[in-house]
Amino acid sequence: MPRLGAVSLLVRDYDEALAFYIGQLGFEPVEDVDLGGGKRWVTVRPRGGETSLLLARATTPEQVARVGDQAGGRVWLFLETDDFARDHAAWTAAGVVFREPPRHEPYGVVAVFEDLYGNAWDLIEPARTGD
Repeated sequence: MPRLGAVSLLVRDYDEALAFYIGQLGFEPVEDVDLGGGKRWVTVRPRGGETSLLLARATTPEQVARVGDQAGGRVWLFLETDDFARDHAAWTAAGVVFREPPRHEPYGVVAVFEDLYGNAWDLIEPARTGD
């Protein structure tokens, strides 16, 4: 059965992106392979997750223009957690920028945060069903 293995994310610099995703969000490194010519295959993922982020260094003017605007200003990625309060507090302490206070929605507890380039993400603890 097919599965989503990775999602490409345009970044300015591999190492600054790694510092954010590993150092501030606590993601785990998966691969960092030198492909030559300044290009690397760099992937990270949330601890225990399956889908990785491929950190793709922007090299053309069109790509550079999209860094931080992968989804035209909309929330682009939805990161699920089993403990919203824990992760929100840890990330706030680590300097992650949240655009809003946490809110309760029918689908769970959620708040929009920004990655180091300004891309909007949802941190969400899905509502429990069947309880």
